[in-house]
Amino acid sequence: MAGSGERPDLGPGGEPIEEATPEQTGPVAAIVEQVVTLVIAIAIALAIRHFLVEPFRIPSGSMFPTLLIGDHLFVNKLAYGPKIPFTDVRLPGFREPQRGDVVVFEVARPPGRVVMRGGLRYAEPEIRPVDRAPADAPREDFVKRLVGLPGDRITLRAGRLYVNDEMIASRVADEPWIDDEGHAYILESEDLGACRHAILDDPRARAGDLDRGSWVVEPGRYFMMGDNRDNSNDSRRWGTVRLEELKGPAFLLYWSWDVNGNMLEFFKPWNWFSAKKRWDRIFQSVSCDAVEPGPGASVARDAVDAGAERG
Repeated sequence: MAGSGERPDLGPGGEPIEEATPEQTGPVAAIVEQVVTLVIAIAIALAIRHFLVEPFRIPSGSMFPTLLIGDHLFVNKLAYGPKIPFTDVRLPGFREPQRGDVVVFEVARPPGRVVMRGGLRYAEPEIRPVDRAPADAPREDFVKRLVGLPGDRITLRAGRLYVNDEMIASRVADEPWIDDEGHAYILESEDLGACRHAILDDPRARAGDLDRGSWVVEPGRYFMMGDNRDNSNDSRRWGTVRLEELKGPAFLLYWSWDVNGNMLEFFKPWNWFSAKKRWDRIFQSVSCDAVEPGPGASVARDAVDAGAERG
């Protein structure tokens, strides 16, 4: 400034160099700050999803009556130990998978047999354990109940479940369970070790390979079954699952409605008015009831279906 005794900085051509004012740098700095904040927020969200909890949506009725179509739940990634991204290395968890856990896990969906639909050839995807499918096969998350641990012998005889040649106790409820389409199922409670949970028996189902068979669970693998026993595509058809594919046990329902779709369904305003919300299910835990010791704990459904075998 003139009279101050200070000379302004000069450029190569001798012209004064003007200092940037806050008005000139403000918008750029604000944009950079917002981008950095957004990147940090996304990184934190991805870290939480990968290492702590992951959301999952129930797309089918294979876990009726425990989980309903349109249930949204959280998976505990810490329980069995989260995997390091892009590797099969798993960090230590705080417990081992337990019989009775409701588990979210990965399966592979390689192309299968070719069928004709609308005059076009279409390859129906199969379901296989990830390690027993082509490396480039698409993957999909499933949710089932863990029934068999490594080394267990799982047997089904006329629809009755045996673990290591011991029949699993179950009791028939007084009232049937009815789905949203009005179909009635026989509702039972099953004592799977220390886990008492509900299962369904579909009286409309025809006898088949889901009702009978015997499998020995290999080391490091787990046998999965749906609670809707007659309507579940599970280990009885496509085999066992490695620990590496187990994401974790489901532990909390955070939302439930009768809409079958991904997260984009939340952004369709008509769903908020037309869809049935299951307010009573929100924040319910996904857990077993404790099996009370005593003479009544081993009473099975023999009094109901004594001598009756399907097929």
